[in-house]
Amino acid sequence: MKEKLTVIKVGGKIVEEETTLSRLLADFSAIEGYKLLVHGGGRSATKLAARLGIESKMVNGRRITDAETLKVVTMVYGGLVNKNIVAGLQARGVNAIGLTGADMNVIRSVKRPVKEVDYGYVGDVEKVNADFLATLIRQGIVPVMAPLTHDGQGSMLNTNADTIAGETAKALAPLFDVTLVYCFEKKGVLRDENDDDSVIPVITPEEFKEYVARGIIQGGMIPKLENSFSAIDAGVSQVVITLASAIKGEGGTIIKKMNVRKRPN
Repeated sequence: MKEKLTVIKVGGKIVEEETTLSRLLADFSAIEGYKLLVHGGGRSATKLAARLGIESKMVNGRRITDAETLKVVTMVYGGLVNKNIVAGLQARGVNAIGLTGADMNVIRSVKRPVKEVDYGYVGDVEKVNADFLATLIRQGIVPVMAPLTHDGQGSMLNTNADTIAGETAKALAPLFDVTLVYCFEKKGVLRDENDDDSVIPVITPEEFKEYVARGIIQGGMIPKLENSFSAIDAGVSQVVITLASAIKGEGGTIIKKMNVRKRPN
């Protein structure tokens, strides 16, 4: 029987503000068993870039990473944000280590090819070094992963944190019983986007198609759920979409491969 591993992905907003970061670190520290944290940090990168006179360019919510922006995100994600989290976890008795994809060749990526948009130094994940991560985890070390990878040719690459969490969970699924938790600003996937309490407790692939066809699930939630089902298909036990403040509770939306009995709303 495989040991349980919880992979948590948190957005930048949560880890960039002192109050929400403190709450997150307390909740994350309380999770039992093996765990791994993936974080963002986009707002801090945007603020530092502005102070340095570097314009932040976004297309459809995704950052264009030119050479100067790459320096900023490497400093912010791999340095400031990552080490603040690691220090906070150490203060709570969690033996954490901060990693970018370049450290011990943990995540190798390829530079995204130019199609309609040239995203610059942005990486698409090619390989995750699951054996190395598993060695750390089994020694009681908690990896804290920044949204940065490398191309094996000496270049760092800005890489989507959701993707890093998903690909890492997939790579570790043969070695652990993995639960992947995506934290965002809502309580879960909602039936009604204007009603924060209309959480759909469980979604199967069949239900997902039905919800999309009926327009209940739309916009940016569609790719998030597609990524979730991709993780399930690759052997991840379950994916949970929930509030950061609920990572150790029973709330949120559970993504399952098979039909299960639904929890009451």
